[in-house]
Amino acid sequence: MSLLVVGVNHRTAPVSLREKVFFDADRLPDALRDLRGTDGVHEAVIVSTCNRTEIYCSQFDSDLDRPVRWLARQQGLCETDLSPYLFGLTEGEGVRHLLRVACGLDSMVLGEPQILGQIKDAYRAAVAHRTLGRLLNRLFQHAFQVAKKVRTDTAIGTSPVSVAFAAVRLAEQIFGDLGRHTALLIGAGDTIALVARHLHERGTQRIIVANRTLERAQCLAVPLGGYAIPLSQVGNHLEEADIVVTATSSAVPILDGAMVERALRARKHRPMFLVDIAIPRDIDPAVGGISDVYLYTVDDLESVIQDNLHSRQIAARQADEIIASQVHCYMDWVGSLDAVAVIRAIRARADARRERVLVTARRRLALGDDPRDVLEQLARRLTNTLIHAPSAKLRAADNLDREALIKAARDLFGVD
Repeated sequence: MSLLVVGVNHRTAPVSLREKVFFDADRLPDALRDLRGTDGVHEAVIVSTCNRTEIYCSQFDSDLDRPVRWLARQQGLCETDLSPYLFGLTEGEGVRHLLRVACGLDSMVLGEPQILGQIKDAYRAAVAHRTLGRLLNRLFQHAFQVAKKVRTDTAIGTSPVSVAFAAVRLAEQIFGDLGRHTALLIGAGDTIALVARHLHERGTQRIIVANRTLERAQCLAVPLGGYAIPLSQVGNHLEEADIVVTATSSAVPILDGAMVERALRARKHRPMFLVDIAIPRDIDPAVGGISDVYLYTVDDLESVIQDNLHSRQIAARQADEIIASQVHCYMDWVGSLDAVAVIRAIRARADARRERVLVTARRRLALGDDPRDVLEQLARRLTNTLIHAPSAKLRAADNLDREALIKAARDLFGVD
């Protein structure tokens, strides 16, 4: 049985192609069953995200063209249009690829953890639709264990490498538990949306979103249990905020020193953490000189991100060392399956020969032959039967093969 991996990802294909081969949740069950039903395919898992669509299958041969043809047919594409963007891997290289993907080493953002959850979803879908067998089940379980080991044994996921994540991590360093604090987010673009999600994931119970268009602020705030206010009301709510993150397209500052000082007086000078991600800046730089205020700009965060990216790159090298050894572990297990099959065959043949010898012995005993003579002949015949084939092979081997066979025989039978 051969392991094959075929697919496209953000390294091999543009988004215009990736969206054409994407499998949404509604189509995935039928696609899995159809792939598993393809002649020669024994097991199947499909991992499909915005950045990758990858097919993992075990086949009775190592024909990479089979899953390529299937993918092209499923997505209504011409093979010649699809092939330039595809990668294909077999056996150990395929194992290594999955382990690197699960650990976040093949992601656009090095070390990001979301891909592991997406791989687990793909695995659960394959389990639910019965397209898994022994090889892929063990492989994906192994990938989950390796990803956990890499997270535990390296610093791959400890350092933020996005502006939004860096802002939230800095807030954690200042306040610790974010669950007891209020966040005011000014703006409603992609960066603020990411900040809001990270804050929500870290337990922030109270999130206020301010935006010129109230409806956009509501779309962002309501799903996270927060509430929205128009931009004109920022001054009235600033005193509530322990954390303020701004990212608007305003040409002039939205927060000035006077507004922040009024809020601090109302807060009895409890500290405020402010992050200005906007260009041009949303917060007057003079605010940074006010006591009890921690003000960071996008440049401050970029230096944090670069330092952290370097830290992740070091961790990624450590992770690759772990993965290399774990690829060997999995491939050793796969190799042991062949040994198990051979052992079973040897045992079955030995049992069959033993049964034939026993039939003869029982017949002689029934005829009244001397039991001691019957037992001696049974033992002799059984010994001859079991060693005949290996003895004949050793005698028949030419000089070149004989030395290797003799060494193997000594190892197998424990002969000095």
